[in-house]
Amino acid sequence: MDSTLIKGLTVLEHLAGSEAPRGVSDLARSLDLTKSNVHRTLQTLVAAGYARATPAGTYECTLKLFELASSVLARIDVRQVAEPFMRALAERTQETIHLSLLDKADVIYLHKIESPHPVRAYSSIGGRAPAYCVASGKALLAYQEEALAHLPEVLQVHTSRTIPSLDLLRRELEQVRIQGFAINRGEWREGVCGLAAIVHDAMGRPGAAIGISGPADRLNPAALRRYSDVVVDVARSLSRTLGYNPITLSSHHAPRAAQGPAPSGATAEFA
Repeated sequence: MDSTLIKGLTVLEHLAGSEAPRGVSDLARSLDLTKSNVHRTLQTLVAAGYARATPAGTYECTLKLFELASSVLARIDVRQVAEPFMRALAERTQETIHLSLLDKADVIYLHKIESPHPVRAYSSIGGRAPAYCVASGKALLAYQEEALAHLPEVLQVHTSRTIPSLDLLRRELEQVRIQGFAINRGEWREGVCGLAAIVHDAMGRPGAAIGISGPADRLNPAALRRYSDVVVDVARSLSRTLGYNPITLSSHHAPRAAQGPAPSGATAEFA
């Protein structure tokens, strides 16, 4: 592993995540690096066009990161295709809508539409959350179980409702596959609940999740039950628009011998 490259990327990530420019000493303390090491790294980032020095002697990111991110986003068709579905869901529920992807044990918010209510769930595009604590993350984990390898047996507890162990999480993910949607009962932030369903791409891969989030007094158990069919229907429609056809995929992968009934959970997304 190239430690110099890792240090450079770490400095760049800290600059990108900072609301204000950062100084050499400040970054050195935050990253537990020497000031000379941080200074050399910053000079390299400036020379490469990823950072610039301010008149105050601090450093900030340039728009080169945005240009790179925009190129990546342009290749992710699901964001553009999902926009009208997200707007329809927002109109129907009046809550914040998220389109999320899974990155190891975290979800990343790829796109969002804000609720019109003054009290609403707050998040940012590009922001992260622990997947086992939020509805979209649990929906994705239910169909991408290999990501559970990134989680410890004892899970970090964020609220009184956080799932505390990997064993209990596996049980809930089984229920997600059966019912076709996942619920966040205030497991990441106190008083913020959500509901999400998986989105499949044309190859049948569970590439994203779409869902709603909002304050617990609006997204109470009755409201979550009421919206569950709505969210699943939107996820199903978005999947079809992306080219997903479970019947065609099933026929392609089915054995040629006499075929019995589908295994339990095979069509759990639409249960």
